[in-house]
Amino acid sequence: MTTFVDRVELHVAAGNGGHGCASVHREKFKPLGGPDGGNGGRGGDVILTVEQSVTTLLDYHHSPHRKATNGKPGEGGNRAGKDGQDLILPVPDGTVVLDKAGNVLADLVGQGTSYVAAQGGRGGLGNAALSSARRKAPGFALLGVPGDLQDIVLELKTVADVALVGYPSAGKSSLISVLSAAKPKIADYPFTTLVPNLGVVTAGSTVYTIADVPGLIPGASQGKGLGLEFLRHVERCSVLVHVLDTATLESDRDPLSDLDIIEEELRQYGGLDNRPRIVVLNKIDVPDGKDLAEMVRPDLEARGYRVFEVSAVAHIGLRELSFALGELVGKARAAKPKEEATRIVIRPKAVDDAGFTVTREGTDAEPLFRVRGEKPERWVRQTDFNNDEAVGYLADRLNRLGVEEKLMKAGARGGDGVAIGPEENAVVFDWEPSVTAGAEMLGRRGEDHRFEAPRPAAQRRRDRDAERDEAGREFDDFEPF
Repeated sequence: MTTFVDRVELHVAAGNGGHGCASVHREKFKPLGGPDGGNGGRGGDVILTVEQSVTTLLDYHHSPHRKATNGKPGEGGNRAGKDGQDLILPVPDGTVVLDKAGNVLADLVGQGTSYVAAQGGRGGLGNAALSSARRKAPGFALLGVPGDLQDIVLELKTVADVALVGYPSAGKSSLISVLSAAKPKIADYPFTTLVPNLGVVTAGSTVYTIADVPGLIPGASQGKGLGLEFLRHVERCSVLVHVLDTATLESDRDPLSDLDIIEEELRQYGGLDNRPRIVVLNKIDVPDGKDLAEMVRPDLEARGYRVFEVSAVAHIGLRELSFALGELVGKARAAKPKEEATRIVIRPKAVDDAGFTVTREGTDAEPLFRVRGEKPERWVRQTDFNNDEAVGYLADRLNRLGVEEKLMKAGARGGDGVAIGPEENAVVFDWEPSVTAGAEMLGRRGEDHRFEAPRPAAQRRRDRDAERDEAGREFDDFEPF
């Protein structure tokens, strides 16, 4: 059964925005009290957040589809819909977020660091919010915007100061178990360690973390063994420790050749050339191991390596090794640039930036003009095309934005096809350069003709008032004898 997963593909869906409500206030003696439709609620976001208690991506391996809740639709009586609840997904420290093409979207390091993987859709405005002095009683509302759908890849890169690398059964797990309080599985056969192990080491005033990276063999950088799976865990480490087995039972291996092979794998993986190295000759408690360590030590020092002879079983040389690693970690931390407060950069929009583009596609016989932009595409998604007044409102918004003017400049003529949005989800219509796009057929937009409709009670009141006025004028004209 899988107990450790450090790479998953995750399918996230943000919540959809709730639809706005088209409603008219009604009560006794106020048959037309004005629009009172509420706005729809915002859809929930999908947010990745670093949690120190989470150490693996196993949950997302078993359940790769995650969705936030939708916003509720608005209601009459100026009641806004409830916002959708954000979906918080905890991830381990050191998680890298990538898109399907492998581009890095976010590098999540540090408790509480978060990234919005999918943004919820905004809620649609109700007709109360759409009313104005010119549009007193809108008979429509805006639809909610669908939430984002994203396919992302999560990769876990262990956040540690020191990485132990070496052949299987070189004693890395034993070494981390005596240097720290970690309790990895230890046995006398290769590939005992199937997951990276982390331990915390205290050397004087320096506290650092140490990681055991399993599975490095010749060809690991090309995917052999377990090396390619776990080499990514070395990337964040400041110091590399080569753990060499001086008591191996394989006749074709020796510490120098093991070192050369592992260094070649690290070189082919890339990005690790500038990390300081330390060589640990392990298992010197074995008589032959002690003799071999003394033989190869001069050659290793001649290559520029600091060499430590240790025995994890007999606890020999561990204190010197621990303090040497603490010294290198301290230097690496001091060399890092100090973190500065995030600067807020304001980039004003260019004066000539209309916020959308118009491109010509298709053929000369059947031209198609595609409109792309955040506002036009969102407005189209918010429009109920079964409502003529809503379509007229969309036409007015596009005209005020300058879409019609740009279409004319691009060479569009009456009857040409116009598509708003991407190819897979576009609204296509035959364009007519009429500015108001036929919305004038509805009369003055925003006016409710029910206000002008004859009402018997009101007419009777007007008739009585007229009769009283007429009687008053007759009395004023009366002349006594």
